Amino acid sequence: MTAFDRARRLAHRRARDGLAVCIALLTTMAASAPHAAAPVPNLRVYALDCGRIDFKDMSAFSDTFEYDGQSGSIVVPCFLVRHPHGTLLWDLGLGDQLKGRPRTGSTQGVNMHVETTLSEQLGALGVAPADITYLAFSHLHGDHTGNANAFASATWILNRVELAWAEGKPTPFAVDPETFDAYRRVHTRMIDSDYDVFGDGSVRILKAPGHTPGHQVLLLRLAHSGPLILAGDLYHVRADRAHRRVPSFNVDRAATLASYDRVERIVENTHARLVIEHDPEDFRALPKFPAFLD
Repeated sequence: MTAFDRARRLAHRRARDGLAVCIALLTTMAASAPHAAAPVPNLRVYALDCGRIDFKDMSAFSDTFEYDGQSGSIVVPCFLVRHPHGTLLWDLGLGDQLKGRPRTGSTQGVNMHVETTLSEQLGALGVAPADITYLAFSHLHGDHTGNANAFASATWILNRVELAWAEGKPTPFAVDPETFDAYRRVHTRMIDSDYDVFGDGSVRILKAPGHTPGHQVLLLRLAHSGPLILAGDLYHVRADRAHRRVPSFNVDRAATLASYDRVERIVENTHARLVIEHDPEDFRALPKFPAFLD
């Protein structure tokens, strides 16, 4: 074998070994990379358990005194909306840090508790924080923003009026700015009116102010289940809807009643199912995780 042949074989062996190292490195990197959620063929929505709040006195939930002296509990859900072109998290619950430990809120007689974390539930679906395309809120009260800062890679869809109010001084009732302060460092999409999230009419944020200045509801047009409205805090329990009760802590009573009228007209015209997010019965009536509506 000539010196030229030996040199050529050596070069070939080194190239082959180098390729093997590259393949092994790429395989290791792929195994350790964040899991990308598999695409879905059609729109679907999952109801996630993001906490519970127990009240010793529910009187603040009606300014016409129906709940005076009554105790009660509300659920605190989050919703994962999966669309063929991305994912949306709607409302972000109390916060995973509360798991397993009751905590007394700022008002005496209010207890907040989380049984299972949002991150655990998303993980069970194979969804990582990096898989979330959009984040949006019915409003910026603390029981709807608790996990927001964990999703810094998502585009946050923020109502301009709501954000200005929540950032005001003194801090408004029930707002915790530290739970959503990542908005200053993430990609945002500021909105002032109704908004079509994916551009095809299937997921629409609709203005419904009154509870807070920029309160919103979410309209989903599901192929099999039909239209569905996630009502945020438009109402808190079923009796509020039946009797048009208004909490004393709503920022604008007249705007609240006007929003009742608008959303109920939409329900009538679209034959939508309306989900009162905080109502335990409405939450139990949704498919139990990890089942979904589509």
